[in-house]
Amino acid sequence: MLDDLRYIHEHDAADALGIAEKQYQQLGHEFEVFQDQVEADNIVYAGMGGSALAALLSQSWPGYSKPFEVVRGYDVPAYVGPKTYFIAASYSGNTEEVLSAIEQAEAKGAQIAVIAGGGKLADLAREKNYPLALLPKAAQPRYAVLYNLKALLVLLDQAGLLAADTIAELEGAADFLQQAVQPWLPTVPGKDNRAKQIALDVIGKSVVVYGGQKLWPAAYKWKISFNENAKQVAWWGQYPEFNHNEFLGWSEQPVDKPYAVIDLRSNLEHPRVQKRFEVSERLLSGKRPAPIVVQAEGKTPLEQLLWTVAFGDFVSLYTALANGLNPAPVDLIEKFKKSLDD
Repeated sequence: MLDDLRYIHEHDAADALGIAEKQYQQLGHEFEVFQDQVEADNIVYAGMGGSALAALLSQSWPGYSKPFEVVRGYDVPAYVGPKTYFIAASYSGNTEEVLSAIEQAEAKGAQIAVIAGGGKLADLAREKNYPLALLPKAAQPRYAVLYNLKALLVLLDQAGLLAADTIAELEGAADFLQQAVQPWLPTVPGKDNRAKQIALDVIGKSVVVYGGQKLWPAAYKWKISFNENAKQVAWWGQYPEFNHNEFLGWSEQPVDKPYAVIDLRSNLEHPRVQKRFEVSERLLSGKRPAPIVVQAEGKTPLEQLLWTVAFGDFVSLYTALANGLNPAPVDLIEKFKKSLDD
């Protein structure tokens, strides 16, 4: 099935696999935006769903020297004020939680910038002359996460809140990412394509993805990709927190565990985190499904993060196709949004 290019073409109507292959191009996109340097004590980023992903990824790489909080809801933290650099992000530009959050940030006198693909948020930015990073069109917000990451870092760089050469490092990783995805393309047969192999392993199971301190945002991205691409239930967790609670949860109930466990591991992790993965696997042997171990490739934290995110995209897309589904549409989410207004 997954080696049948005609079958793939028929089911992947939006060419999500093609988008995944070419996402390295997003890292080179030039945003026509200008942001004055700011004096800020903290950074707050408001976004939901796919629009929040870039901010979460950025907490792993490049990380921040100032407090950085991602708001995924209607309300902003009480500390938001004139010394807050506030970024409102919504691919559609109409996300109600983000529109509520930016209104509150304005009332508190925060310094505001916007990332959007259009809609009310982009209109607001133009009306009030906020710096606006306009996102290119994409089939779905989750397919534009690297555009969003680039936009976020460009704004922060111009604001003077980012380490030097960060943008250059991100753009320089494009060649690495372009080559990294080649073993996962549809033309590579299943016997040689690990993304296809994992997809077939997780069919009919609830997927639980774990990452460490370096790759936890990628684990969250895998969870979202399984949810939205494959329309399949998935969860995620993080080491070392896993060993303080969830670890014990695997030990007894339920007896039957229709799950697939995926560990995203990095040789750049803290040595104790690496050992925690290994000891947990040994002590839980026979009590939970043996984990599918994904060892991140790349020489730097950024390369490993991009590699792992892209690999998860391909695995979840192939899972969707193995489920007989078109991965792109999220019809139930759209129906839900409309029902909120009824």
